[in-house]
Amino acid sequence: MAELDVHPLIEGRHFGVRIRGITFEQTNDAAVRDKVNALFEKHGMIVFEQVEPSGRMHVALSNVFGPLKDHPSKAVPRVDQDGMPGVIDMETKVDEEGSLRVEGRTVISWLPWHFDHAYNNELNRAGVLRAIDIPPEGGLTGFLDGMELYQRLSPELRERIEGKNILYRMNVIMKNFHFGAPKDFAVLSERPSADEVMEASKDVPRAVHPAVWTRGSGEKVLHLSPWMAEGIEGEETPEGNALVDAVAREIFALGKELAYWHEWSTTDMLIWDNWRVLHAVSGHDPRFSRRMQRTTIKGDYGLGYFEGGASNDNKILERTY
Repeated sequence: MAELDVHPLIEGRHFGVRIRGITFEQTNDAAVRDKVNALFEKHGMIVFEQVEPSGRMHVALSNVFGPLKDHPSKAVPRVDQDGMPGVIDMETKVDEEGSLRVEGRTVISWLPWHFDHAYNNELNRAGVLRAIDIPPEGGLTGFLDGMELYQRLSPELRERIEGKNILYRMNVIMKNFHFGAPKDFAVLSERPSADEVMEASKDVPRAVHPAVWTRGSGEKVLHLSPWMAEGIEGEETPEGNALVDAVAREIFALGKELAYWHEWSTTDMLIWDNWRVLHAVSGHDPRFSRRMQRTTIKGDYGLGYFEGGASNDNKILERTY
């Protein structure tokens, strides 16, 4: 086995690693696959640098971590890559609708801290992301380690939120986002697809996930998604909502110190642990385009469920970023 070129993601931090120059051939080497998976489980995120910028490499690298999961919506554009499921195409065009005002900037494709598929009872294991078209500035993807968040959350909030279950619903209308929203947050226009998404998901039951969960290795994870959260199960009261908002605001505040923001190159690919890590998008100037492709790694941590024990046979339509 060729030796992997492994470095910390952030010097002095446990969260994340960088692996430089992994090859297509190495993705089929059992020893390499085992080592990469061990690094992923330990550190929660891997940035692969200087890799072959191709669809075949994207799929091969994704398959190192497990089988791919198809996207739940047939409306989301796919990339036909060797017949593999789940390669989705996410493009923001020049001057597309959906711009926002955030912290004094007018941006598009901004997203708050969240984990994927919070509105579903199952949580996919991970996502593998790559950039095809990069705006000249902005367009960064941010990541926050839930283990670090748990440790850094104020003791008072940590005690109050632990043991609470959070209700989530698919909601891509950005004017409905409120938990932890910046004070100057304003929606200038909604995405054209938002109404269609909402109509398709209107009868889907709410999903429930713990705000804090414990990994098999013993570490506790703060795993609360400010985006699409609706409140605390059994405590949809002003007091309960105030607690969710307080935790969300502390997540945003801690993010300014703890977050890793990835500045993209077309020779980068990265994977994050969706059971542990929150992610966000910085947004970029609407005058520029941005195009990303993502695979979804199948899996579930087994702690989510639908409200009231409901089952869901509906196809959920979502916009994925």
